[in-house]
Amino acid sequence: MTQDPCGGCACGALRYRLKAEPMVVHCCHCKDCQRQTGSGFVINAIIERDNIEVERGGTSMITMPTDSGRPHDIYRCKECGTTVWSDYGRRQSMVFVRVGTLDEPSALPPDVHIFTRSKLPWVGLPADVPAYDIFYPRLETIWPPQALARRRALGF
Repeated sequence: MTQDPCGGCACGALRYRLKAEPMVVHCCHCKDCQRQTGSGFVINAIIERDNIEVERGGTSMITMPTDSGRPHDIYRCKECGTTVWSDYGRRQSMVFVRVGTLDEPSALPPDVHIFTRSKLPWVGLPADVPAYDIFYPRLETIWPPQALARRRALGF
């Protein structure tokens, strides 16, 4: 990563910058993600909350119901409601940035496709990216060693 990726909401009131490379990038095809985004999948960059710098604007949080029953807090621009990141399970220190809110979303392609059992049938997956029916069996399968160390530093 040569420069810190920046992003924001649809109206421009909220701007943020990622101060570090994400630990991992998931493309999730689960029914919750489809329902919550109104799309076929969501691409999330997992990063420490401390590595997101809000340059202007603010977020408001709402809790979404999930099929798993675990809390899913979604952070939206206070002005226009664009979802910019999520906290699955109220971890507080680790969030899932919506890659589509980056100025250059193509800079963070998925490292893995998850919950492909509910993938829409017309969505094709690249042959060179790992894909799992549900979730990958172990973090070490996908996460690089330095990302695992960062995750452990957060207490997970």
